[in-house]
Amino acid sequence: MLGYRAIVLDLDGTFLGKDKKVSARNLAAVLACYEKGMRIIIATARPPRSVNVILPEELLSIGSFVYYNGAQAVCQTSLTEFHYVIPASLTGEIIDYCIQEYPDLALSLEVKGEWFSLGDHDYMTTMHVEANPLGKTVEELKQLDATKILLSGAFKGKPLFDRYGGKVAIVYTDRNSLVQVMAQGVSKEQAVLRLCGVYGFEVDEVLVFGDDHNDIGLFRIGAHAVAMGNAIPELKELASEVTSAHDEDGVALILERVLLGEEKRRQSLLCE
Repeated sequence: MLGYRAIVLDLDGTFLGKDKKVSARNLAAVLACYEKGMRIIIATARPPRSVNVILPEELLSIGSFVYYNGAQAVCQTSLTEFHYVIPASLTGEIIDYCIQEYPDLALSLEVKGEWFSLGDHDYMTTMHVEANPLGKTVEELKQLDATKILLSGAFKGKPLFDRYGGKVAIVYTDRNSLVQVMAQGVSKEQAVLRLCGVYGFEVDEVLVFGDDHNDIGLFRIGAHAVAMGNAIPELKELASEVTSAHDEDGVALILERVLLGEEKRRQSLLCE
């Protein structure tokens, strides 16, 4: 496990513990990798405002970020940024369909860093977020170019997939209690591949960590893929290896091994 030029970290269920915090050991391992010249890429379903609250300042100042499952990405060192949205016409169509077919599910929209919802729901309790979204009427929501549409609650089957699977990207996470809808073609892996192009390295020089359905694409692009001990079975089957759970510093266990390998390689070069 030598020669990695970038580390891609999912947050919830991977780099964050159950308390939604970064452990001291995980943080130290990532910062040590950065000091060795490795790029740090955070790839999450979360919006920028949430990432800015959760991550320590040390990481916010050195990382590149893939937000909203790839709908938005920022590479600070190269001043590169991109953002893909669902056009208002399609947003409105999906909202009408959801209201008709899934009236009991909570519906909300992420729009370029802002969060809006249909009706009043206690997302702070159900989704463990820092603040509830701003309420909007149906007609107001239908006028928006959505960065991401969210459906949350208890449901059976795969809402939206048969009707809209060819028009938008749909991901099911949080043990299938959350439906996340992004623009067609949006994914974590596509955003990471684009950042690889910006940085100028190949995908097989990338080490990725994940735990849920929205990480499956990352595990298929040719990177060295590490599934957490708490990951879904499908991800473990695709993984190059499985580490300990997110609450057991599973990320640090792998990165410490990488760092040890890099140190041995450095010592070997010095002895030649």
